[in-house]
Amino acid sequence: MTVTRGLEGVVATTSSISSIIDDTLTYVGYNIDDLAVNASFEEVIYLLWHRKLPTLSELEELNQQLAENADLPKEVLDHFSMYPIEKVHPMAALRTAVSLLGLYDEEADKMDPEANYRKAIRLQAKIPTIVTAFARIRKGLAPVSPRKDLSFAANFLYMLSGEEPKEIAVEAFNKALVLHADHELNASTFTARVCVATLSDIYSGITAAIGALKGPLHGGANEAVMKMLSEIGSIENTESYIREKLANKEKIMGFGHRVYQNGDPRAKHLRLMSEKLTKLTGEPQWYKMSTRIEEIVTGEKNLPPNVDFYSASVYHSLGIDHDLFTPIFAVSRTSGWLAHILEQYENNRLIRPRADYIGPGMQRYIPIVQRG
Repeated sequence: MTVTRGLEGVVATTSSISSIIDDTLTYVGYNIDDLAVNASFEEVIYLLWHRKLPTLSELEELNQQLAENADLPKEVLDHFSMYPIEKVHPMAALRTAVSLLGLYDEEADKMDPEANYRKAIRLQAKIPTIVTAFARIRKGLAPVSPRKDLSFAANFLYMLSGEEPKEIAVEAFNKALVLHADHELNASTFTARVCVATLSDIYSGITAAIGALKGPLHGGANEAVMKMLSEIGSIENTESYIREKLANKEKIMGFGHRVYQNGDPRAKHLRLMSEKLTKLTGEPQWYKMSTRIEEIVTGEKNLPPNVDFYSASVYHSLGIDHDLFTPIFAVSRTSGWLAHILEQYENNRLIRPRADYIGPGMQRYIPIVQRG
């Protein structure tokens, strides 16, 4: 057998959802640059799930469905009080809450396409409510109920802070959601597809995906980037800090990507938003430090930044707690996970690869009393 560690370059399935060809990312054939500049996140959800951009009436219907399903069961909200709030990471809380949601969905185990689509709506609508409710409850604040008159991006920021967000904040957050919505067979998406390929339910698939996203080599990278920026502290300390890391052969989070040779096409959009927002908040040092780090790492290692690098300073400038960065990734990527889960169900085949065994050869069982 030919072994490909990490399945790098292995084509595991066909898909009509997103593609990465010659360093260009597309959703259903639409270039990510086009969508990042022009599309709402709600349009992108519809695009990924239906393989076409919505008409006005179709978008209005989706918005209404999401708004009507955004509230959480009281049991889920009450469950947060049982978590060890001081210790638990929001990604662990999200993973647990999504699994718990399945217990309160009467259609959880119904597998017809119509029921699965209804569950997709409910999950997409409730994920941001879970993240924002937990973020507030752990601070001793009451959850803020979702509003039906706000966009997806605006509603998240409103539920997080309790205040209606400014237009520039909504623009930045919507752009981040669009950019993170899908990314072909990344680790968490592949995890979701492996899970539901057994004909397990949607809640299991999304819970599994969240577990994969939690790792620092996947969704946790943007949180690690902000931790690094905070440790550096100022533009004056940037060069010595990074060069010491490079000299010690330590990984600089937020750089390089397995599927891009010449840079992540999503990064430039968040770079621009980082520049705008850090200037607006009076903290331009985060952007300046980031650009200096980019100059050094790209110059020394030929590794351009990926989407996680500038998303860190964008989210920080929006006043978002650093450990919420990865849950926000999940809020967006749920749209892609659900698209892939629904696609997997449409033409399912159990995903069962092989392993090249490298252990001992044929051995004979020896009774325990005879073992030395």
